[in-house]
Amino acid sequence: MDWRREGFSAEAGFYGEKRGAGAESRDSVRPASLYNGAMPNDELLFDLRDDGIAVITFNRPQARNALTFAMYDALLEACQWMATEPAVKVLVLHGAGCQAFAAGTDVEPLKTLNTREKILAYEANVDHVFAALEHCPKPTIAAIGGACAGAGLIIASCCDLRIAAANAKIGMPVARTLGNALGTANVARLLRILGEARLKELVFTARLVDAHEALAAGLISQVVDDPAQLLAEALALAGRIAQHAPMTLAATKETLARIAREGPAANNDDLVVAAYLSQDFQEGVAAFQQKRLARWCGK
Repeated sequence: MDWRREGFSAEAGFYGEKRGAGAESRDSVRPASLYNGAMPNDELLFDLRDDGIAVITFNRPQARNALTFAMYDALLEACQWMATEPAVKVLVLHGAGCQAFAAGTDVEPLKTLNTREKILAYEANVDHVFAALEHCPKPTIAAIGGACAGAGLIIASCCDLRIAAANAKIGMPVARTLGNALGTANVARLLRILGEARLKELVFTARLVDAHEALAAGLISQVVDDPAQLLAEALALAGRIAQHAPMTLAATKETLARIAREGPAANNDDLVVAAYLSQDFQEGVAAFQQKRLARWCGK
């Protein structure tokens, strides 16, 4: 279905496919459209490596990797599948080429957002995608090279960790470029990693910060001097994380999410008990006592 002709709803994908809670489980089935391959037109590439590291590549370098609606749908599908796929340990997202992570959303289809219903449905759809990435229980890393602006910055803000090449330019210049407004959920995501004063300054001035300023601000955790080595550094970081107890990592992410929603009084007793009663905890204790590396199973 072409939403530009038929319209679309907050419950459907950008091209009319049903998404969300009603989507079929992918915990034991690798989606043929994603696994070790690409979506139509090769705009989004997905690869699951033998070491359990999944890599998503935004693959429109000729458009600075600006996201099309098909790419949003593909990202949603990938996140929904990875959430319950035990073979996936860590996710790395990056942009093809060295000039951009993602420079926002492709602007051409945005011209058709000319009614309240279309605008709010579009916003609901992209928020559904961002939320799927944000709440993926697997650790996520954004490897930012070149331009990271607009929706690209929101995607990066949904990731757990962000590293950047020295050529990175990061910002939210919508007041200078399109003149649209950010929804509450996206403001909240940016507020969490930037703080109110810095977020206002970036939006009001529409400037892009370089990698070293982003590092000083805590927006990223590492600067890679050679942009050509950015993905290798991200994969090395992912490899270190992948060696750790998956239930501990997932419980930490979920606890932080609960605190963000409910405040410091949020309860995570279920997560703590599940970790102590897990096979991994028994393995961890045994490995510690035997002075060897633990063999985690995620159960």
